[in-house]
Amino acid sequence: QVQLVESGGGLVQPGGSLRLSCAASGSIFSIYTMGWYRQAPGKQRELVATITSGDNTNYLHSVKGRFTISRDNAQNTVYLQMLNLKPEDTAVYYCNVQQLRFGVHEEYWGQGTQVTVSS
Repeated sequence: QVQLVESGGGLVQPGGSLRLSCAASGSIFSIYTMGWYRQAPGKQRELVATITSGDNTNYLHSVKGRFTISRDNAQNTVYLQMLNLKPEDTAVYYCNVQQLRFGVHEEYWGQGTQVTVSS
């Protein structure tokens, strides 16, 4: 099992910034994709950003230019720097990690961290 511990959420005014962190621990073998998803009340969970082991990134269109995903492979940690936050960014943000263990794909989710953008 892999445990994910998220931090960095909170309340911020529009135009503000936050940095989310997600540290993975436990039975880590070969993590290939780390990412962030979010779910707003009454909406489906959506992909925000992902980063592969080769540092290829993918972003939700509405966050491009404002959010930056990065990872520290030595620390098994993924970050999401969020700038110029908007009220529509309000959601619970979930960390996601995918790895291969003995050829078997495994996927893990964090517990979620609340991000609220409001004046």
